[in-house]
Amino acid sequence: MKKIMICYAACAFAGVAMAQVRVNQVGFAPTNEKAATIESVADAKPLKVTVLDQQGKKVWKGKAQRVATSPISGKVRQVVDFSTLQKEGTYRLVVGKENDGVSAEVVVRESPLAELSKAALKGFYLQRASMPIEEQYAGCHARPAGHMDTVVLVHPSAATPERPAGTVINGSKGWYDAGDYNKYIVNSGFAIGVMLGAYERNKAYFQQQVVDIPESGNGVPDLLDEVYYNIQWMQTMQDTDGGLYHKLTTPNFEGFVAPVDCHQPRYVVMKSTAASLDFAASMAQASRIYKEYGSAFPGFSATALEQAERAYAWAKAHPNVAYEQGKMNEKYDPDVNTGEYGDHQFADEFFWAATELYMTTGKDEYRVEALANMPKWFTPATWGSVAELGILEWAFLKTSSVGDSKIAADMKTMLLDHLKPYLAQVGESCFQSPYGNEAKDFFWGCNSEGCAWRGIELMYAYGLTGEASYQTAAYECMNYLLGQNATGYCYVTGFGTNPSKHPHQRLSAVSTCGALPGFLVGGPNPGQQDKGDHLKYTSDFADESYMDHEGSYASNEIAINWNATLVALAALLDK
Repeated sequence: MKKIMICYAACAFAGVAMAQVRVNQVGFAPTNEKAATIESVADAKPLKVTVLDQQGKKVWKGKAQRVATSPISGKVRQVVDFSTLQKEGTYRLVVGKENDGVSAEVVVRESPLAELSKAALKGFYLQRASMPIEEQYAGCHARPAGHMDTVVLVHPSAATPERPAGTVINGSKGWYDAGDYNKYIVNSGFAIGVMLGAYERNKAYFQQQVVDIPESGNGVPDLLDEVYYNIQWMQTMQDTDGGLYHKLTTPNFEGFVAPVDCHQPRYVVMKSTAASLDFAASMAQASRIYKEYGSAFPGFSATALEQAERAYAWAKAHPNVAYEQGKMNEKYDPDVNTGEYGDHQFADEFFWAATELYMTTGKDEYRVEALANMPKWFTPATWGSVAELGILEWAFLKTSSVGDSKIAADMKTMLLDHLKPYLAQVGESCFQSPYGNEAKDFFWGCNSEGCAWRGIELMYAYGLTGEASYQTAAYECMNYLLGQNATGYCYVTGFGTNPSKHPHQRLSAVSTCGALPGFLVGGPNPGQQDKGDHLKYTSDFADESYMDHEGSYASNEIAINWNATLVALAALLDK
């Protein structure tokens, strides 16, 4: 496909100074809403817009429909809606004169998200530890195996009489967590919860999707095969008493070197309540989902449930064991200085775990536990706040039980009430979006935990109500991620005309052909925790505090929990 880059040149027509076009760079489905944002408008006079085909023929013309001023930066922008353009093709959207106006490429095609959906899931294959990543599946991103993790040491913080410090265990397989090479139960449990939740609500889609991983063609959906690779590692992280080691890690982060060149010892560290409950939840969820494919995974469903119940029992017996790395390092050697994933309250984890166990077993004891920890207010899901994963299970529950039906209705209402104010923002949004309209929308990982997750919530609301406004708003979240935003970047590596190219990811840094494709980067982060002599942000506005720079771990890292939301949203929207 011919790529027409966004023009950043000054425009030679009245009303525009240094105009830029922000638009979804991957593509629109023919019947979907189509909108673009014109940046840096000097006055409120509606700008003329033309869409040309590849032969230069005019296929659409009109004016921007409205002017919007950013409450974050004060910048004035105009929004153009060209939804009536429905013929498939690759076009040039031009602001001003057809021959010298600023322009951007626009693609209209069936299933514009299909390849992105595949790449997002395949990103997990590219993140696998303990096996070679083969050229036939990864192309130029192939690499030899690293971190076999067959010799992992029990850290003194995790020692028991049965497994004293220095005991060797096997912790192989699994996914590298983010830009680093360690593996964390809390984040793995959350990522799996997001993807398996999307699978349960969109089975037909995943059952036909072929991602081209080593397991493709084995009669099991590729998503379940990929998730299972990580589950096998998670199962090794359960101690003999049922509790879960918090993470498998080196004492310090490795440098930007290939996995095969990493030589620090690897440890499992102290057990935690959060890790045990996240494991219990995701394994109970997996038990019921993989049961349908019992011949491909013999015995797994029963084993997963038994492990989930043991982990939950451990958490009940140890309900307040927080992973506090600083305190741990004061007591034990070697010090561990990698990602903490710390949490200090566990009602949300107890609620999610008890909910999943109830959904899988039907045991009243878990229903009682879930109700005891049911949230009184709505908080969007993140790795450290997982109650919404339980809320969604209840909201989608189909049951003849009057009591459970009431809970399901209440959880549905909670979700819909949460979304109302965001739907109301679209009509005044600079980017025709239910996300990105307030400074508080931007924080570490906001592309996932803010934008993509809101899109998922909207699609689940659509699934619960059938109201098209939710689906449209979910597409608008995806448009934001793919280029209709304040920076003009497509935040998914390998896609669009102006993609993020330099993620904070060791595997991308050592690849011979640049960034691994299909990864959602963290996004604008006004905290700018990584700024310094090596990295100077070009803007302090919350929605522009982003640097496509390998060193920007605060705005440009990747992570499995973030990519899980991209997998879920792309699959829910793809058609």
